[in-house]
Amino acid sequence: MKKIVVATKNPGKIREMTMAFRELPVELVALASFGRLPDAVEDGETFAANAEIKARFYMQATGVACLADDSGLEVEALGGAPGVYSARFAGYHADDAANNAKLLSELTRVGRAQSAAAYRCVLAFVDTNGRLLLASGSCQGTVKKEPRGVGGFGYDPYFYIEENKTMAELTLQEKDKISHRGNALREMAKLLNVYLSGRN
Repeated sequence: MKKIVVATKNPGKIREMTMAFRELPVELVALASFGRLPDAVEDGETFAANAEIKARFYMQATGVACLADDSGLEVEALGGAPGVYSARFAGYHADDAANNAKLLSELTRVGRAQSAAAYRCVLAFVDTNGRLLLASGSCQGTVKKEPRGVGGFGYDPYFYIEENKTMAELTLQEKDKISHRGNALREMAKLLNVYLSGRN
């Protein structure tokens, strides 16, 4: 079994990753199990850069192979914002409610009730030998000002998919099939399967 630390404090992400990798010979461990660690400085300009920064930082801090993701929402009417700043759109220690309030205020500022948008995710795996694997995924939708649903996290209540449902109205299984992170996780599972079997 390959031990991999997951560089997130978000239990929702850990649940999604555990489900995606259930057929791989891996043991996922939470970052919290290593005690108090400093935060990685996510100063990259792309999701891929930030994911790699986090994965390398926590691999070195824990001495264990690390899987990190950087993901976020890109809203067309806001010029692609919040993008890499999605988790801290309303400030460094902002919670989901504050970030969503900022999203709504920005839509109001540009005079839009809704906008085409996309969720994007990049996963980075860094092994203790320095080997890097990258996988990405996206999900197209529409951001609207009316929240619906109580599931999910982040901007999910405002992100509508084609079936006129929000991400927050989907079950974990339904969300996994279409989400940006689900798509990235399936791609990463394929890469890890090849890598861990020694074929690459």
